[in-house]
Amino acid sequence: MPASLLWAVDLFGRVHTLSTAGQYWEPCRDVQLEFKRVSATSQCCWGIACDNQVYVFVCASDVPIRRREEAYENQRWNPMGGFCEKLLPSDRWPWSDVSGLQPRPLDGVALPSPHWEWESDWYVDENFGGEPTEKGGWTYAIDFPATYTRDKKWNSCVRRRKWIRYRRYKSRDAWAKIPSKDDPKQLPDPFNDLSVGGWEITEEPVGRLSVWAVSLQGKVWYREDVNHANPEGSEWTLVDTPGEVAQISCGPHDLLWATLWEGPALVREGISRNNPKGSSWTTIEPPGPDSGILHVSVGVSVVWAVTKDQKVWFRRGVNSHNPCGTSWIEMVGEMTMVNVGLNDQVWGISCEDRAMHFRQGVTPSELSGKTWKAIVASRECDRSYSGSSSSLLSAGCFFGDEVRGGSGESAPSDSDASSEIDRPRPEHPLPVEPWDTSSGGRGSTGTGSGPGGMADGAVHDALQAPGSGEDGPDRQPGPAELPWTNIDLKESPAGPSGPAAGLPQAGGLSSLGLLGGLEEPGGAADHPLWAWVSGGGCTVEAGSVLKWFSAQSGLSPSVQTLSLSITSAQTAAWRKQIFQQLTERTKRELENFRHYEQAVEQSVWVKTGTLQWWCDWKPHKWVDVRVALEQFTGHDGARDSILFIYYMMHEEKKYLHVFLNEVTVLVPVLNEAKHSFALYTPERTRQRWPVRLAAATEQDMNDWLALLSLSCCESRKVHGRPSPQAIWSVTCKGDIFVSEPSPDLEAAERPLPCDQMFWRQMGGHLRLVEANSQGVVWGIGYDHTAWVYTGGYGGGCFQGLASSTSNIYTQSDVKSVCIYENQRWNPVTGYTSRGLPTDRYMWSDATGLHECTKATTKPPSPHWTWVSDWSVDFSVPGGTDQEGWQYASDFPASYHGYKTMKDFVRRRCWARKCKLVTSGPWLEVAPIALGDVSIIPGSPPAAQRSHSIALWAVSDKGDVLCRLGVSELNPAGSSWLHVGTDQPFTSISIGACYQVWAVARDGSAFYRGSVSPAKPAGDCWYHIPPPSKQRLAQVSVGQTSVYALDENGNLWYRVGITPSYPQGSSWEHVSNNVRRVSVGPLDQVWVIADKVQGSHSLSRGTVCHRTGVQPHAPKGQGWDYGIGGGWDHISVRANATRAARGACREPEPRATLEAPGPVCC
Repeated sequence: MPASLLWAVDLFGRVHTLSTAGQYWEPCRDVQLEFKRVSATSQCCWGIACDNQVYVFVCASDVPIRRREEAYENQRWNPMGGFCEKLLPSDRWPWSDVSGLQPRPLDGVALPSPHWEWESDWYVDENFGGEPTEKGGWTYAIDFPATYTRDKKWNSCVRRRKWIRYRRYKSRDAWAKIPSKDDPKQLPDPFNDLSVGGWEITEEPVGRLSVWAVSLQGKVWYREDVNHANPEGSEWTLVDTPGEVAQISCGPHDLLWATLWEGPALVREGISRNNPKGSSWTTIEPPGPDSGILHVSVGVSVVWAVTKDQKVWFRRGVNSHNPCGTSWIEMVGEMTMVNVGLNDQVWGISCEDRAMHFRQGVTPSELSGKTWKAIVASRECDRSYSGSSSSLLSAGCFFGDEVRGGSGESAPSDSDASSEIDRPRPEHPLPVEPWDTSSGGRGSTGTGSGPGGMADGAVHDALQAPGSGEDGPDRQPGPAELPWTNIDLKESPAGPSGPAAGLPQAGGLSSLGLLGGLEEPGGAADHPLWAWVSGGGCTVEAGSVLKWFSAQSGLSPSVQTLSLSITSAQTAAWRKQIFQQLTERTKRELENFRHYEQAVEQSVWVKTGTLQWWCDWKPHKWVDVRVALEQFTGHDGARDSILFIYYMMHEEKKYLHVFLNEVTVLVPVLNEAKHSFALYTPERTRQRWPVRLAAATEQDMNDWLALLSLSCCESRKVHGRPSPQAIWSVTCKGDIFVSEPSPDLEAAERPLPCDQMFWRQMGGHLRLVEANSQGVVWGIGYDHTAWVYTGGYGGGCFQGLASSTSNIYTQSDVKSVCIYENQRWNPVTGYTSRGLPTDRYMWSDATGLHECTKATTKPPSPHWTWVSDWSVDFSVPGGTDQEGWQYASDFPASYHGYKTMKDFVRRRCWARKCKLVTSGPWLEVAPIALGDVSIIPGSPPAAQRSHSIALWAVSDKGDVLCRLGVSELNPAGSSWLHVGTDQPFTSISIGACYQVWAVARDGSAFYRGSVSPAKPAGDCWYHIPPPSKQRLAQVSVGQTSVYALDENGNLWYRVGITPSYPQGSSWEHVSNNVRRVSVGPLDQVWVIADKVQGSHSLSRGTVCHRTGVQPHAPKGQGWDYGIGGGWDHISVRANATRAARGACREPEPRATLEAPGPVCC
């Protein structure tokens, strides 16, 4: 889980952030402003300052916020002078917007606020429809408005050209004041409350937010056009309300609640993608007649409230279809306010001590949580305050009488430290006077144990070394004892007190922060006093471990301060003594048993259970079986295992067995109703018929998978993290597998068959994985989140010995399940859900062959849970109308987003999001969502190893990015460098010699020129047409070879690539039936085949290896079929393992294989 921030405001108006990976509050950079409250998201934070003005804090990012301004220059042809700026009175403005209705002179386009800056001056856009125009950028038409063309014709009477200028948002990591209109009628009242949400309502435009505010007069305002490209928005719009509003809260989706001054609550209804402001208000009564609602906070499907009597309430039955809920439930605790963040997690501020609390146990199945737990994280200023006090304490130990207190008396020296502590207490302790309140301190009596203080006995015990003996006046201090000095940093209170007491003066302890109370802005021993908290940008997954609830070392701040005064010599002597005692005890316990012989030379271990097995004969069905795993340990310590499956056939007991040293892969099977998995051996891989087993529960399946996988790894002696040369693959279910390549895998003769490769599962869930031979591995999830490999192994269901103890982190993934609503046109009633008898189901999948309704459609497997309701997907290829419909002449056909006279059928896509939470050796790379990634394969020459590893990516929006700072020690890199393109891209690949190829969304290929370690982004793109009548979908580049895959599953090879002409000359067809291709640093070619027929069954998604690939035959000769089906992605770009020279009978071909090829690196 990546680090995210919790935002809060203390009583003094200072804004602080607390990271989910840290344990200290960090102050906001802009310390000059004081705020009343804030509302945060993952990318920004909005707040209301003490001047009642609204500010926004936009977090820094590698990708700048850029906005393009456009203006059109319009001209009309004149018979006397040709084209000129003199237009007809009925024409548009000489300088206008794209519609021509608004004047837009270049000098009249100003920056919207001081937080923007111009990147460059105005320039003419010389591209029209993706094609270059004549010099000057003019486009011609018959009249205004009309269809413009880039070619001038005899009847072209008007022309126009587009001027472009970019502006950049510069106020990052700083509070920027939201500008207001100069017109007093449009100027809102001073604001009193604010809430930000709505980022899940729609994905277009990118980063769209709903910003709601409440003025001091109780009016509700909505900020228009807030998105990633316009973080400030455009203007405030007044929203009518049935009463005066006191406070408002907006959730990530379509929940919006507000509170009235009288006590009831308001719920906004009708919020949707096309109407983010909603349509009407519904009044909700408070929990009781005398307990009006004071504060409310909403999430995705929860509503929490605080009434005027400080009671906390939870609203039952809230969801998108019923935003009002059903009833109130009172919760334990008294709070001044609560806030609902991401994943419906809840924070609150107690009314008694102004401490911040976190609601533990909040899960999708238990939204109300279990208990409140206080956050004890301190602030950075408190750390420095405590540290300075500790350093002064240590200084007193070294300087002795040189350091004096405020009362003028000297502190005892080192030699007097032990006698000062061990001095016998008087029979009657001296009275301790109360501290002067004017000094800012707060104390307790000598025997009290108030907040931040300790009793006499507690302090006395804390000053004793572990294992010390009885006190005595003549005892010398041991090496582990704590020296003690009395240092007064402030004027001690007047009164009969002196060093003769059993303890130093209380005033001295308070000034050191050992027993001290509250000081402004707060001592190290006291928690901050909070006024507001916002968790809208804080991601806390269920079950994640946070460092907020305990001090750094598990000790109180006072004891931590005391521990700093122990010298290194004392610590070393203490550890040496403990080590000697442990060594002597070990020798004493083992000495009497050295003559014993080993009790067990050979062992047998058996595990049995009940599973279901998909029988091999017809009719194929699930049958109940007994399974037994027997594991043998031989004299040499080697382990081997056999899995027995006992079943009944014609009332006769039979069994089949599988040697685990022959198993090549154990893979979970994508099944909606069963917790099933499959075992493959080389023989069953060729048959396309694995051993399929199913467990009753998910836990049972995970236990068997972990146990069988561990036994397989022990049989093959495969342990630990994968090697840098490993081959990575991903199934259609998102499971990640890795295989250690054999040197014979890419041999010229007698290569190792790929159905004998052993694959083991890694934890995590991804859509694709890319790696290189330096150990840098990146992955992309179904939600386009980028992840980097941490070096661990295991995670998920693999725990204990099957998983590493470190580098395992929580990982989540979100994907959309889509179904289609189909309709046919009826001459009487129009489009209806009644089709012809030969039509597809009226609710179906994308193919129309399977019936899928909203009620019957389930998540992909039991591991997934729904996180949203069904909604219309407007982003399907081909476009849609306003209601999401796509039209065609018949099923199936080419769909488009507008209706014509020949369209007799239509369909629309419904999508619902589901979420998977697991763990694995992956860390998120924020903040850009990616669609494809590629890492330079192979190991660089020694001269280039000081350079960073080249990594290119394509964002989910089609932007091309280059990652800087990637290395073996820092595989995540440091920042993104944006590479400009004329159109969105979908796929990218970088070869071993820095050849960067990409595929655009229109199906054409591009080559990036002049890419090198010194110039990582290159200089320009070269357009390469696709094969005739084909649209490319993916490209992969090796050492010298370039392969591409089109949308119809055809694999193409680029011919004619030379150092002088790296773009090549033409495409040659290699094969069809290909789903994914990966070219390695040895120019080896591996693909995922769509369909492969075995002796028993047909498999879809099979790993295949291209055989016969040589420098003189780069396209290869045939295919070797490996593991499958159900595989969706493979990456061999890290495998630079060559076969040994002696393994080949003919050395000549091996010598040519070793050569780098026609392109020299």
